[in-house]
Amino acid sequence: MPESSKKICVVGSGNWGSAIAKIVGNNTLEKTDMFHKEVRMWVFEEMVNGRKLTELINNDHENVKYLPGIKLPENVVAIPDVKDAAADADILIFVLPHQFVRGVCKQLQGTMKEGAVAVTLIKGFDVAEGGGILLISDVIREMLKIPCTILMGANIANEVAKEDYCEATIGCKDKALGAVLKEVFQTDYFRIVVVEDEETVEVCGALKNIVAVGAGFADGLGYGDNTKAAVIRLGLMEMVKFCEVFYPGSSQSTFLESCGVADLVTTCYGGRNRRVAEAFAKTGKTIEELEKEMLNGQKLQGPPTAFEVNYMLKNKDMESRFPLFTAIHRICKGETKVAGFMDCLKNHPEHM
Repeated sequence: MPESSKKICVVGSGNWGSAIAKIVGNNTLEKTDMFHKEVRMWVFEEMVNGRKLTELINNDHENVKYLPGIKLPENVVAIPDVKDAAADADILIFVLPHQFVRGVCKQLQGTMKEGAVAVTLIKGFDVAEGGGILLISDVIREMLKIPCTILMGANIANEVAKEDYCEATIGCKDKALGAVLKEVFQTDYFRIVVVEDEETVEVCGALKNIVAVGAGFADGLGYGDNTKAAVIRLGLMEMVKFCEVFYPGSSQSTFLESCGVADLVTTCYGGRNRRVAEAFAKTGKTIEELEKEMLNGQKLQGPPTAFEVNYMLKNKDMESRFPLFTAIHRICKGETKVAGFMDCLKNHPEHM
């Protein structure tokens, strides 16, 4: 194996992290001229049926809790200490709930290999002081002092793990690095397009989860596909406007990539944000209660992202410019009844 072969670490091991580890593990086995064979995966240690999750993954090559029924390549090694997992890594793939990014990065500070790069698959924002938000890629860059690129797309983890055909978008300004990352992720069923518009790729991945919550509300209230199509269209309009206002220079063509409209549609018809929001509308239980009941330890991204976006919009007195995002946040927080969601759609400024 050449000395120049790059070591890869997957930081996170939920259903999406495990699905990505399967892809990356198989690719490193095939491309030993480019990549070190072993792929380390940081696993938050927990007991499952009396056994450690890392032991189950390393012995049975299956993440029985978060991705049951899918065999992982034997070169994917589960490690419970994030510093050990990331030691000497050239490429760190971050795929964990965005609420935990700062804590994990804090543990990794000062340990990065020279020349290391990160890729974030995390869909969400971080709240910044002074009423703003930060991209997760910015948090990683700032805390670890390494470059960070983005991968987003219409990728429901279980379908990717079953090797159903799909696409994803890598946002990377460095063309040479983008070419390397395409080799890391692309397979015959997981096709990659690389674009330079990093910010729009990442913002789309975060905002679409808010819209998916709205789609779930519509489902839970008993409305059909026509109503959901309206939610998707108005949601896409607010996503585009959000990028225009806060990330000027965004390319309109990026919204037509997998990270944009494709991911939005997929998430509004499948995915946990839509599913839990539907149950929220039907049962009257809180988002937190339903998360515990329905997600087997996984975390929702839509409601906290709606909070983070609203935090900035409220501070900038711009809630009225993004009425769909604002209504979804208020319903999640219990400030507005879910039945009022339809009023938001009917009275959206687009229709005035």
